Amino acid sequence: MTQTATRPTNGFVLIDKPEGATSHDVVRQVRRVLGAPAGHTGTLDPFASGLLVILAGSATRLARFVPSDPKVYEATIRFGVATDTDDRTGSPVAWAPLPRESAVRAAAARLTGRISQVPPAFSAKHVAGARAYALARSGKEVQLRPVEVEVYYWNFLEREGDTWLARVSCSTGTYVRALARDLGQLAGSAAHLVALRRIRIGPFTLDDATTLAEFLEAPRLQPVAAALPGWPSQTLAPEEATRVRHGARVVATVPGRLALLLDPSGELLALAERRDDHWQPRVVLGSR
Repeated sequence: MTQTATRPTNGFVLIDKPEGATSHDVVRQVRRVLGAPAGHTGTLDPFASGLLVILAGSATRLARFVPSDPKVYEATIRFGVATDTDDRTGSPVAWAPLPRESAVRAAAARLTGRISQVPPAFSAKHVAGARAYALARSGKEVQLRPVEVEVYYWNFLEREGDTWLARVSCSTGTYVRALARDLGQLAGSAAHLVALRRIRIGPFTLDDATTLAEFLEAPRLQPVAAALPGWPSQTLAPEEATRVRHGARVVATVPGRLALLLDPSGELLALAERRDDHWQPRVVLGSR
């Protein structure tokens, strides 16, 4: 699809990533259809589906400010067998009897709150300058250091045979397939993740997302400011907007430590930090 001259290229879009595609695949297609830079705020494994927050154009410069916690997933976990990748894409490495329901719920309680988690061997973590998954695929032993993550809650939705469906809320950096692995071990069994769907990232939900096919057919971006809900904002006079475009301070008329500065038309012009009674621009965005 050819980019039109009037199509906005600064903004963000919520995409429902399909299974089988990498997060980079989705970003690449968004870049192509918009003819503008794009990037996501948090990856999904190829076998997983669900919510990706994708920023486009100058909005990519705001990625570190876009809310990313909590993340909520629907995870399908199979008990009785563990795999080398901790998910369905790997090879079986251990078998065990199915756990009792009480043992699974007790294990989930132990995996709630601040916990220490060993990332999967097949992950993008760096080990001695190489990606862990590259070392694991070459047959080398991978030893990763535990990291502290937070699991806010488990909600078990249904159970069928050896498979449980759970809704899990957790912090950025948490590997849900590692949670599945550890859930099986703590329940006295073995387990791996067979399906994963992300349904929420911070204030953004899958209900508001569009499919990749729909977006490619009719690309539409949400305004940049909508990616930062709840932030204080100040609309600038024309002469103030000119100053901000050049990185100069303007008088602050709204409270807060950080704020969104809007140009006279209401478009997001900059993200600014308070310095005494002035706003100092930290990120100045380009025009639409």
